[in-house]
Amino acid sequence: MSNGSNFWVIGGEFGSMNFHKLVEGSAQVQGPFKTRKEAEEAWKVVSEENRHRAGVRFSIVEEPNRATA
Repeated sequence: MSNGSNFWVIGGEFGSMNFHKLVEGSAQVQGPFKTRKEAEEAWKVVSEENRHRAGVRFSIVEEPNRATA
């Protein structure tokens, strides 16, 4: 069930294994997804495609609903 939030899959290749800074030009953003489940499915696909690359990481982030009441 959606609470009005959007979900995004973000990530890319990081310059070191502390995962603090993306390699320039490697950032990827997918979405928006209306449900976390949809975002998780996209995350699984992109993570599997890059699993052989240790410096690549993706996360799911939630963008809260900004609708006014």
